[in-house]
Amino acid sequence: MSASLTCTSLSFTWADGTAVFDGLDIAFGPGRTGLVGVNGSGKSTLLKLLAGELVPADGGVKAAGEIGYLPQNVTLDTTLRVDQALGIAERRAALHAIEAGDVAEEHFETVGDDWDVEERALVTLGELGLGHIGLDRTVGEVSGGESVLLRLAALLLRRPDILLLDEPTNNLDLYARRRLYQAVASWPGVLVVVSHDRELLDLVDQIAELRSGEVAWYGGNFSAYEEALAVEQEAAERMVRVAEADVRKQKRELADAQVKLARRKRYGQKMYEQKREPKIVMGARKRAAQESAGKHRIMHEERLAEARERLDDAVEAVRDDDEIRVDLPYTAVPPGRQVLTLENLETACHARVAGILDLRGAERIALVGRNGSGKTTLLRTVAGELAPLSGTATAHVPLRFLPQRLDVLDDGLSVAENVARFAPGATNNRIRARLARFLFRGARADQKAATLSGGERFRAALAALMLAEPAPQLLLLDEPTNNLDIASVRQLTTALESYEGALIVASHDLPFLESIGITRWLLMEGGELTETTPEELADPA
Repeated sequence: MSASLTCTSLSFTWADGTAVFDGLDIAFGPGRTGLVGVNGSGKSTLLKLLAGELVPADGGVKAAGEIGYLPQNVTLDTTLRVDQALGIAERRAALHAIEAGDVAEEHFETVGDDWDVEERALVTLGELGLGHIGLDRTVGEVSGGESVLLRLAALLLRRPDILLLDEPTNNLDLYARRRLYQAVASWPGVLVVVSHDRELLDLVDQIAELRSGEVAWYGGNFSAYEEALAVEQEAAERMVRVAEADVRKQKRELADAQVKLARRKRYGQKMYEQKREPKIVMGARKRAAQESAGKHRIMHEERLAEARERLDDAVEAVRDDDEIRVDLPYTAVPPGRQVLTLENLETACHARVAGILDLRGAERIALVGRNGSGKTTLLRTVAGELAPLSGTATAHVPLRFLPQRLDVLDDGLSVAENVARFAPGATNNRIRARLARFLFRGARADQKAATLSGGERFRAALAALMLAEPAPQLLLLDEPTNNLDIASVRQLTTALESYEGALIVASHDLPFLESIGITRWLLMEGGELTETTPEELADPA
């Protein structure tokens, strides 16, 4: 029997009463499925329900085969040895005991049939680019990206029939991503992946889109899905135009009918006043005319109501892809204006910037490099959060730093209250008017930060920094597309198009970096910061 995963009449509601699913039916069979949808549509929640991490309020999940689940935020005990993190420590210890001559029965029971477990573990680590870490080091000695791959290696060693991956490329550098792509491309069973990574989603066989608690299926990879969506949207927009024309027509016909009825009424009144016919005849004629007029009016009103209903349905089929549009004139930096100077800088992680590195005008710098190379430490040093070991980092304009953790927000405060912390001189009305441009309109601005989805949280943090006083003329972003769906990445791109200051962005997402008009590329490698190009990065060795 082939592996499969089926949800039947699945319902789930959060403790605060927010309904996520109500009677959802969905099935995943052999092959690779990309699960997509806007932030807050329930993708991660669905994966947790499939994995048994959450319990549905109603309905159920049936799995034919063993499930392996890689959550979005991987946390491993830093004191664990690598073999413990892989789940093979006991079998490995038993093997070593047997090899040393200890033939106790419990050792053979522990090993079972898995005599090559150590070799398989080393091969799996090698395939994921982790061959250098070995089995005896501790998790605390590996980078964040390597810990994600380590968790994936543990799943691959278990050989589950069904693999669930939630944003697996978060925190992975370009080199680690290539390893993950290879693992996904060669996966033989059922695989469901939630991701904003276009390259990864182009490896899947089909797309399942979550929207308003329902699922729509699209054959092919993400590029094919986008093409199909474009065709759908074109047809939907055409239907809106047809429906709008019909509403205008029905309004005209109703108005014409009302004019004709008014004329008849005036004519009947004139005949009645002139008493040209017997009173009883005129009364009957008046009642018949009123009845006819009423039916005629009702018919046209019903046609108009139906036309409006068709228009509402057509409008609903068109996706509302709101874009962040901000007007931030005080963030502008004149060409040639000195923004940042790094001089003979050595950061706390011993990464060096030799000589003088100047950032001038509204330059846009991409900071790239392997996980653990020191990009975040450099950004934190520029932001003044960390002191350098030597040299200086001097900002000549107001700057703001948006870290990966998005911990600039106070979870106990609303979105509007968080922004007010950064702009204490701004009135409540001004804050709300500007927040609306970041898609926090009305009651959404009163949501607590703790209740926001990943994409909403990012938008709120970005709004807080970009609307801060004084206006930031240098913005530092650390892996800004982590946890963002593709629609949110587009929103971030449009927001940065409106930003007129200088940018330094640390990211592994090459398509995103190219979309925001990067002017200089800096590579952190081997403890040194050097100039590079996107062509050199596109095919890393």
